[in-house]
Amino acid sequence: MPTPSAERTRRPRPVLQRPLLPLWLAVLAAAASGFLMNLAYPGASVWPFAFVGVALLLLALIGRRAGGALLVGLIYGAVFFFLLVSWTSRYLGVIPWAALASLEAVITAVAVIPIALAYRWLPRAFPGPVGRLVGLPAAIGALWVGRELLLGSWPYTGFPWARLGMTQSESPLATLSSWVGVSGLSFLIVFAVAMLVESVRVRLWRRPVALLVPAALVLVMIITPAFPTTAVGTMRIGAVQGNGPTGYFDEREPYSVIQAQTAATEPLFGEEMDLLVWPEGGLDYDPFQDPGLARRMTLIANRVEAPLLANAATGRGDENFNTSMLWTQDGTAEQTHDKRFPVPFGEYVPDRDFYYAIVPDLIGLIGREYTHGTNPPLVDVDGTPVGLAICFDVIYDEVIREGIQGGAQVLVFQTNNADFRGTDENLQQLAFARMRAIETGRSVVNISTVGRSQMISPSGTTTASLDADEAGALLEDVELRTGLTAGVVLGPWVQQLLLWGGLGALLFGWWRARRRL
Repeated sequence: MPTPSAERTRRPRPVLQRPLLPLWLAVLAAAASGFLMNLAYPGASVWPFAFVGVALLLLALIGRRAGGALLVGLIYGAVFFFLLVSWTSRYLGVIPWAALASLEAVITAVAVIPIALAYRWLPRAFPGPVGRLVGLPAAIGALWVGRELLLGSWPYTGFPWARLGMTQSESPLATLSSWVGVSGLSFLIVFAVAMLVESVRVRLWRRPVALLVPAALVLVMIITPAFPTTAVGTMRIGAVQGNGPTGYFDEREPYSVIQAQTAATEPLFGEEMDLLVWPEGGLDYDPFQDPGLARRMTLIANRVEAPLLANAATGRGDENFNTSMLWTQDGTAEQTHDKRFPVPFGEYVPDRDFYYAIVPDLIGLIGREYTHGTNPPLVDVDGTPVGLAICFDVIYDEVIREGIQGGAQVLVFQTNNADFRGTDENLQQLAFARMRAIETGRSVVNISTVGRSQMISPSGTTTASLDADEAGALLEDVELRTGLTAGVVLGPWVQQLLLWGGLGALLFGWWRARRRL
């Protein structure tokens, strides 16, 4: 009778996972992936390219060791981010653009290594069909989301601009965000692509019945309706795009910004409305310290017979804030919200002395240091809670979630895109606003200083719009809704489950793979 040691000796050793593509071809695939992934975002907005981009990157990573994965990830990240955020060079030149894109590319390169390792370890640890077709794709999708969470939170407050789920704002899959959040949608996209890749690798077409599993997954993703929320009436909102000189380097006369906003608001005088909204940077100075500006705002509020939601740089003690304020007809603004995540190297400079020693001319341009806000992103307009997000805060889940959980029945996003005129930045931001409408089941008013501005229904449909570089005003009855979508409630839990689940699966796969050798 053979001994256990003899049994182990005769057991065939698992075949080590080899790279699917030679390194030179993997590098080309990674570059193509980054190029196509950029096209999935606005302005091209070819959302199916997101799936192709994911597939090419996964094919380039399959079987790679850490060094090869690092190179593949660096090429992908560099091509993708240098194209996606090219708008950062609009006024400040090559250095900020290169710095941001290079940093994101390096972090991406490091963060794709676990994906490559998962392809090496998990098939050896779980060689069965369930492991290959379900477990491995699930781990790959979870590790992808972990990479997005890293980019979205570090360094400083991170840059969650390039999440995969955000590419689907105009696709049938966007409704999935109302069930699992934007990160959950990213996971489902990668999971579906990784399952398709494995279906081909294990020649699943030889067993046609087995193809029903991936086919059913795709069908469910396409036909899933949005998570229901409850309509509770409408709010008549006016939103004004003044097209004034609001860029960082725009030449301007004193009070020229509020003059432009006032002129564009005049067609709304005498119209009935519940709320008038001006964009971020729609005021030249701090109205709490400029009595003349305060009087003008009070006059506007009385001409439209509604409170004015405006925005300006404000000072309190030694601190400066990017502040939205609900200015009432009696000339007071007791409700304010300060931007939660000022933009590093745009609105403040972290570790200023260090970076000033490297690029003093650029750092010297950023004179004002904005403080991170702590007050809720919410104002109450005659009993109706309105959720807020100032400019890039729209990409931070916690800001949107806090407003919705605070009872917001409509979302208002104020932004100033003047420093990015003629680029895709505004279009990308609008796509994110559309995804927020679908994810939360709320109407969105996205108003810019220079456009493009839109009002968006809870289904993601644009109901009113102003073109870029034109002054104008919108006035619409905006649907109000209550109720929390699963995406809002479960979103943070889904993120944590995917983050730690992906890392746990990777470690367990490593342990199992070592035991099987």
